[in-house]
Amino acid sequence: MASSSLTPTKLDYFDDMGKLQSRAILLSLSKGEDGRTALVLDRTIFHPQGGGQPADTGFIAVADSGLKFVAEDVRSKDGIVYHYGFVENSVEEMESKFEKGKEVFLRVDEARRKLNSRLHSAGHLLDACMRNMGLGDLEPTKGYHFPQGPYVEYKGTIPQKDMEIKQKELELEANALISRGGKVSGALLPYEEACKLCGDFLPDYIPKGSTPRIVKLGDSPGCPCGGTHVSDISEIKSLTVSQIRTKKGSTKVFYNVGS
Repeated sequence: MASSSLTPTKLDYFDDMGKLQSRAILLSLSKGEDGRTALVLDRTIFHPQGGGQPADTGFIAVADSGLKFVAEDVRSKDGIVYHYGFVENSVEEMESKFEKGKEVFLRVDEARRKLNSRLHSAGHLLDACMRNMGLGDLEPTKGYHFPQGPYVEYKGTIPQKDMEIKQKELELEANALISRGGKVSGALLPYEEACKLCGDFLPDYIPKGSTPRIVKLGDSPGCPCGGTHVSDISEIKSLTVSQIRTKKGSTKVFYNVGS
């Protein structure tokens, strides 16, 4: 089925980031240009790779049947979420049972989702720590929240002589905020309200008049984000700042979370 004939996928994790099981309606099953099998649903709890966060994995099963589609990768294009993977049964069963309009049951891998959410929230927490430590002039430009070498990149630099002490201070501040805890929320908001919640500033890539999704950690200003997060800052458990690197006018803060 051509993507032009599909409607945008409703992202159920926007409303409930802790939801790991749900139901949906199958819209299409097709082979992508790379040969991978893709399922498209009317709605999903699977987070597609993007915004510095890895894709969820898990399975999608046809309701009231033993037929199971293993979702190994999830991507989004033009508002449509594609679940890539394979069917555990034969091709014949796949074609006959994975039909448009069928109800399917979704289950996201819990351990992977929770780790990805903790890492993503930890990246946002570092932004708050930078502001609290007087480094708010370093603007966050990129977050890489994968388990392998996560970091947040900032525009601007920290003097070399201050690197070691700032690394220690960042880690102390982050763990103090984790110990204190605080509610984490995400919501689609009108542009003006979103701007106010983000300290009267929204990046240029957020169109005026749009309804961006804003994620807020505790008392810190919010920021636009499409990812999944913990429900409370304390769920991050602990944070280690492993390294700070400065290069070509930017600073990367490498971090990780405790098990």
